[in-house]
Amino acid sequence: MKRLITLTVAATAFVATVSSMTVLFIGDSITDGNWGNPVGYPCPTEARSTTDMNHIYGHSYMFLIASQFQGETPEKDYRFYNRGISGNTLDDLEARWHDDVIKHSPDVISILIGTNDVHRYIEGDQSQPFDFDGWEKRYCALLDMTRDSLHEVSFVLGTPFTAYTGNMRNYNSEEDFALRKSTIDRLDSIVEKIAADYGAVFVPYHELFKQLDADYPSLPVTYWIWDGIHPTPAGHRRMADMWIDRTKSIFND
Repeated sequence: MKRLITLTVAATAFVATVSSMTVLFIGDSITDGNWGNPVGYPCPTEARSTTDMNHIYGHSYMFLIASQFQGETPEKDYRFYNRGISGNTLDDLEARWHDDVIKHSPDVISILIGTNDVHRYIEGDQSQPFDFDGWEKRYCALLDMTRDSLHEVSFVLGTPFTAYTGNMRNYNSEEDFALRKSTIDRLDSIVEKIAADYGAVFVPYHELFKQLDADYPSLPVTYWIWDGIHPTPAGHRRMADMWIDRTKSIFND
């Protein structure tokens, strides 16, 4: 009888320490990392596997974050979702927001979007300037709509980034790249403003890669970002580290 009581008490104590939290990442290919073993490009969520644990998170910074939290603190029962889809713009996120975000009732939503918005603008009709005001309003509308449904949700907002490396250098002149860079820089400022306005955690990935280049000047230009858009494994590791450091206020409460 004593042994049974001891085991029951121990089990009760363990259950009491569990504090489930759902964390959802959404964005473009930088977040995607081929999660769910997709076939086709880009691949919608419903065409991916959500049961294949070999590929459930993909191989981006998101995988590194989820594996660290779940591996180091299993008693907290963290639940992670990757809902990045390659090629997505802010418009694409809007179209799938309810099914891919709201229905999972996440406690934390991490957003990284913008590089494809700029890419489509650069590759398309530039007779009109990029609609920065419209982009900001649509971004804020997503957050407002989310808070209407999930009153206690926390947002983590990352900035888009670029680098004059790899294919970006091969197929773009410095002048062409300067336009891309200046447009992304403006989006970075908008994301920072939105983060401040909404009390969100701000993750300045553009500053991260700028600092890495300064700290390691002897490395090849493709060491952190290999094609001007996508990080290498080393770059994803540093993104994960920054995300984890910046979100301490959420996970240590």
